This record gives sequence, C-alpha cells and structure tokens, in this order.
Amino acid sequence: GVYLLKVCRDKTLKDARFQLVNFSDNELRVSLSNVSLSDEGRYVCQLYTDPPQEAYADITVLIPPGNPIIESREDIVREGNETEITCTSMGSKPAATIRWMKGDKELQGKSKVEATYDRMFTVTSWLRLTVMREDDGVPVVCIVDHPAVKDFQTQKYLEVQYKPEVTIKVEFPQGLIREGENLELTCQAKGKPQPHLVNWVRVDDDVPSHAVITGSDLFIENLNKSYNGTYRCVVSNSVGETYADYILYVRGNSICFFPPISPFYACCSSCFSPPSYTAPPLLVCSDAAPSTEAAAHDSQAGPEAQRLDHAVIGGVVAVVVFAMLCLLIVLGRYFARHKGTYFTHEAKGADDAADADTAIINAEGGHNNSDEKKEYYI
Repeated sequence: GVYLLKVCRDKTLKDARFQLVNFSDNELRVSLSNVSLSDEGRYVCQLYTDPPQEAYADITVLIPPGNPIIESREDIVREGNETEITCTSMGSKPAATIRWMKGDKELQGKSKVEATYDRMFTVTSWLRLTVMREDDGVPVVCIVDHPAVKDFQTQKYLEVQYKPEVTIKVEFPQGLIREGENLELTCQAKGKPQPHLVNWVRVDDDVPSHAVITGSDLFIENLNKSYNGTYRCVVSNSVGETYADYILYVRGNSICFFPPISPFYACCSSCFSPPSYTAPPLLVCSDAAPSTEAAAHDSQAGPEAQRLDHAVIGGVVAVVVFAMLCLLIVLGRYFARHKGTYFTHEAKGADDAADADTAIINAEGGHNNSDEKKEYYI
C-alpha cells in the first residue's frame, strides 16, 4: 500500500525538519526536530487502499516558563510590619502555577494569569505576610509548577530589624551577696541593627557614686545594705529601646545555725531579707563572722534570697502548728480515758447530832452502808 502523512487533512508534510525513521509494509515512522508552537495540531496518516484507511494523533506543544522573578516591596522590614513579595513566571504554555514556602511551611498567595498574543501565558503571584524577629534570615521560596519542568524555583531571604533582646549576667559573686563583697554585672544585648547605646541606671535612686560603668559592665565594690535596689540596663537601637532589671539585696554577715536540742530554726534577724520581719523569741542570734566554707555555700541574690527567707519563716510556722496539734491530740486522749471514784460519808440523822462523833454513832448503817457515788470525766 501507499502511506501519506498529512497535517490537519489539508497540508502534506514538506518540512525539512521531518525525517523518515522507518518505512516498511507495516509501519511508517517519522521524526520532527526543533519543535515550535506552530507545530501543534492534528497529524493524520492515510493509507490508500480500497477502501482508504486513516489514523490520527493530536500533538500539544509544551513551552516551559522562563526563570521566575521574585521581588519584594522593601528589602528591610521592621518587626511586626507587613511586607509583600511578588513572583512572576512568563512565557509558558500552558499557564504555570505558583506556590509559596517560608522555611518548611507552605503559605497561600494570590495569583493572576494573563494570556499573551503568541498564545502563551504570564502568571504573577503576590504573597503578604507579617514578619517577626524569628523570620530574620528565613528564605521565602517561589515554586513554579509546570508539566514541562520540575523543581523550578527561586527564593528571597527576609531581612527583619527588631528591638534589642536584653539579659543581665552576674559575673560575681555567685549566689547570695553579703556585705563587703564586690559585684559585677554584664548587660548582654542582641538586636538588628546591633545595639549602639547601653546605659545603667538605678530605679528610684542614684547609682552609687563609686560604681564603675565600662561599656556594658557595672562594677560595685565593698557592698553594703544601702546599695539594695533595682539596677536597670537600658539598651537601644534604631528600631527602639528595651531594658532588663536586676534586684540587688545585700545580706548581713551573721550566721544562721540550728541548735541540736531545739526543733526550731535559730537565726539572727539580720539573716532575713524583709525589713518588717521580727525574729521570734526562740530564735538565737550569733554575731560571729561566717566561715569560708559556709560563705561558699551561702550564695544567692535578689529575688531568690527573698524566696528563701519566706520559706524559712513558713517552716517555723509549720513546726509550731504541728507541735500544737500533737499536744491537743495527746490531751484529748488523756481526758477521754480518765475517771474518778469517791465515797460520801454523810449519814441519815447526822443533822440532829450534837457533834461529829455522835453523828457517826447514830448514822444508819455507819460507814459500811454509805452510798457509793461515781463520776466520769469525758
């Protein structure tokens, strides 16, 4: 038979880009190189027999999109503000779809598809998001999905400015602070842009006159109780100002100890931080200086010292209440079990006797017949 390959039934293939691959009694195979959008359509194979026969195939040409373009409304965003990022995919057939990812989380954007004069499409997607300090340096990825390409994407790293984060580090001493010791605090700040101003102040009072401030460090030597208070480190950058507080409480040098024969705490009143606290009468005070070993273990400052003092007071109250409850229980059991017995020696007719001896002689039944009475105490 005779084979004839035609396009759309009305155009015989005469393009040099078509090459004959195989021709036999059973098969006619051709190839097309350098495919373009104009090659899209229906291809018909006709067999001139009696009667004639034909078969056809529809060819769709896929055109991959160009490199996606990602842009943002502003390159630098302040924490808490909203920004908009745009991704554009041009010159594809069919139209591509665009997805957004921030880190490992997929975000939802809004897309618009436009057809061009050459039967191709341009897709634009917008993403709006509110940024936080945790988003600084996180990539926002625009992913283009199309049948002709895989893993087609571009990305932009977020740059977020935020106020400083401030913490105060106690260099020394570690723990409870006592009179005569030295104190060094370091103000640690992180922000974007980098903080450029660090200031130490004392809330509701002035910083001690002999305190030394060097950059972010505060040094106070030879502490005493007059230095107690809240010390604040104030840090700022172009975005804003933040601060952190440190509560200083200087303790006296008296020793707190436990007498071996008493269940109560024995501490000097100067060992307790609250100024309004008055030591109970059972507490014993010693003005001896603390030993090196005791001082090494007795260390904590600020709010931790107040919590420790409250715990000690609570312990004393708990012991007293427990002892009183035990005493009440013992007394209750004692009175519940106690009972008494006695005899009355009043006899009938005793009122008419001249004296006590006569009354006993004239009594009916005498001492042996006296009424026995019992009383019980509950």
